[in-house]
Amino acid sequence: MKHGKKYVDGAKLIDRNRLYDVAEALDICVKTGTAKFDETVELHVKLGVDGRHADQQVRGAIVLPNGTGKSVRVLAICKGDNIEAAQAAGADYVGAEEMVQKIQSEGWMDFDVLITTPDMMGLVGRLGKVLGPRGLMPNPKAGTVTPDIAKAITEAKAGKIEYRLDKTNIIHCPIGKVSFGAQKLSENFDTLMDAIVKAKPAAAKGQYVRTCVVSATMGPGVKINPAKFI
Repeated sequence: MKHGKKYVDGAKLIDRNRLYDVAEALDICVKTGTAKFDETVELHVKLGVDGRHADQQVRGAIVLPNGTGKSVRVLAICKGDNIEAAQAAGADYVGAEEMVQKIQSEGWMDFDVLITTPDMMGLVGRLGKVLGPRGLMPNPKAGTVTPDIAKAITEAKAGKIEYRLDKTNIIHCPIGKVSFGAQKLSENFDTLMDAIVKAKPAAAKGQYVRTCVVSATMGPGVKINPAKFI
């Protein structure tokens, strides 16, 4: 694979045979994030679990102390007093049947997070085939199905992210922007990794955190020593 000049220059800063500590790895990510836009720094963690088994699933949500640097568009599907609460909390779109109909009939998807209340899941459930593949289906474990819709919206706006295994037992999550600098990125990294470690399933055997890599959007990956998480 041929890479661009900036990628090649960034790769020269990295020793491929070395496992870095967190602070140094994120400092390198900041230095390699030289695109004209503010690149996102992403964390990729391979876990020693088998996500095909229900008792080895790893999934949850956490509010990053410094946010993600991304403006999050929130759709709240609710009714009654929750409509006013959702609007006051800063939801970008609020509604019930009409919002579900808009998604179904128009293919409308101009939102990043869908938050709803338990009593509305019968209605929202109709959208499973549309929202599921996009990772937008509300889930109690992610805190997006909750009776306290105002709190969930506030957290989403503040930088709450969901972490979950993909089919290859890897978790991929943003932890901020290059412009944050290494210190704020480290704080976000520590918060997310702490949540992932605490979510270790009882059925998991052997080494839990196998590999840990961080990278800017257009930059090369930097390997972090997983020993501190074992």
